[in-house]
Amino acid sequence: MCGISGILDWSQPLPQETLHNMIRRLSHRGPDSEGFFIESPIGFAHCRLSIIDLRENANQPMQDRSGNYHIVFNGTIYNFQVLRQDLETAGSRFRTKSDTEVLLEAYKKWGTNCLERLNGMFAFAIWDRPKRKLFLARDRLGEKPLFYFPLPEGGLVFASELKALLAHPASPRNLDLNAVSQFLSFGYVPGVTCIISGIKKLPPGHFLIAENGELHEPISYWDLKASFMTKRKFRSTDEASEEFRSLFRDTVQTRLISDVPLGAFLSGGIDSSSIVSAMTQIHPSPLPQTFSMGFEEKTYSELAMARKVAGLLEAEHRDQTLSSNLLPKLPEIAYFADEPFADTSFIPMFSLAKFCKQHVTVCLSGDGGDEILGGYETYIADKLCKRTNWLPNRAREGILNLIRSCWPVSFGKVSLDYKICKFLEGHSSNIDRAHASWRVLFSEDEKSALWVHPLEDQLAIKDPLEPFLKHAREVKECHYLDRAMYVDLKTWLPDDILAKVDRSTMAHGLEARAPFLDYRLVEFAASLPVSLKIRGLQKKYLLKQAYKKYLPAEVLHQKKRGFNAPVSHWIIGLIKPYYEDIIENGGPLFETVLCRKKIQSLYERHNRKIQDHGLQLYALIMLHLWNKQLGQSIT
Repeated sequence: MCGISGILDWSQPLPQETLHNMIRRLSHRGPDSEGFFIESPIGFAHCRLSIIDLRENANQPMQDRSGNYHIVFNGTIYNFQVLRQDLETAGSRFRTKSDTEVLLEAYKKWGTNCLERLNGMFAFAIWDRPKRKLFLARDRLGEKPLFYFPLPEGGLVFASELKALLAHPASPRNLDLNAVSQFLSFGYVPGVTCIISGIKKLPPGHFLIAENGELHEPISYWDLKASFMTKRKFRSTDEASEEFRSLFRDTVQTRLISDVPLGAFLSGGIDSSSIVSAMTQIHPSPLPQTFSMGFEEKTYSELAMARKVAGLLEAEHRDQTLSSNLLPKLPEIAYFADEPFADTSFIPMFSLAKFCKQHVTVCLSGDGGDEILGGYETYIADKLCKRTNWLPNRAREGILNLIRSCWPVSFGKVSLDYKICKFLEGHSSNIDRAHASWRVLFSEDEKSALWVHPLEDQLAIKDPLEPFLKHAREVKECHYLDRAMYVDLKTWLPDDILAKVDRSTMAHGLEARAPFLDYRLVEFAASLPVSLKIRGLQKKYLLKQAYKKYLPAEVLHQKKRGFNAPVSHWIIGLIKPYYEDIIENGGPLFETVLCRKKIQSLYERHNRKIQDHGLQLYALIMLHLWNKQLGQSIT
């Protein structure tokens, strides 16, 4: 894991000081070494977290023997040893044992087609001096980030995080109101757009070429559509389970390659438990190190199950309880989130990463299991919505009003009252629209009330759900639950889940690896019939069948809890000062764009437990804190 940044400027000398300033803002991602390569028109900067081949000659930027090819790379190539053997057979010679050098030689041998051979998480840039070409690429699922903006005459500036781009004097500085609107809808900025107008994210599974004064559009090198459209047939569930378990074991094994201490996050849920189970089967000794984070609010904490699973699997387990002392660090969390980010699980994840880093440098995580195997409650909501699409809007609104007036607000962790209200709010005869709406924070009516002046006419995105519906249409022939999982893999996973994991772990110099996101396993899961992923109301059916001999029933069939933080409780007390700071010192954003009186009304209704507005208020707080930490110079 590392931080990368670079400047390609065809028109003027490279500002060396700017490159230094950019990489300093990424030093948390790579605390072990720092390096630069500057040769007009290109400049690279790199900060390294040493994982594979810890020697100095494996540092970056790295060049090949000829000095004609240079690379900066963030991530890990899990099949680098196999690729190295192929390249050595073809005549390549190596000076290091690193995956970075293998990646550079792979480009020299196969050009951009090298991407098809890579199994890993990555964002990298290669300067091809003979062709005067810059080649940038991002991994298939979007585990590693890459931001960029264009310069005149076909140049560009790129970096692992937005904050590094803002260190460049030519960086755009205007707030993107479409992105603000999308953030209020979902709690994150989806897609290739950025909170800053003019800055883009390279899409997952894409590469970008800049050569001879021309910046080309991103090109896709991988898509999951074909796997969803082509369904596998199995003679039995046992046959499918055996093939899944064999492939999953291999994805775990490839992610155990490390020259530094390695462990695993363990929540006690089926995803993390199956990973630790596979680890114990692959390497029974030494015992795997596992880590968990709990909450003082007992309804939110999963420590009891995590400890039980660790005991059953004989793991060397450590855990902590999230202290309220972390809450004064919310501004720091907003800074490391990089863009406005309102997923409450970032708080415990940030703390868990810091805790893990005291003992290991790499941790395996269960991310991706829900998206590829059907683990979210939203998929059950989809099934219920499909069966009740006859329900008239007037009846739905009547039931919703009745619940809100008669059912006590609990502030519990994804409480029954909250789930029923979200279901009724998003219920639609269009199942794809309903699925996209389950995670909406502010409805369009609520957003309209928030704007100081009506802004709808200024927004390019008239329907906030359209980016999600576009992906659903790409696989319109598929089962509606397959469409839902495809949409989540294209949106929720890279833009929320993986952004959270990357920023929270890299804030502490910790590498997170996700076995469920091995592209081979993702393609396999996409090709499965829906009935092997969700059967009746049972989620992750195939995973449970595959591990029924290895994990107890109480782990396999427990209710999904998630990693949400109890912000609805905290807003009334612990983080109330941040809300008050919005009202008193909100600055231009909360004077010219968002209405503070409406925010006050939300807080009063929440404080009186008339309605749970915890997630909405938390989103506004995180937007405010991001604006104070990174957006002071944004207009």
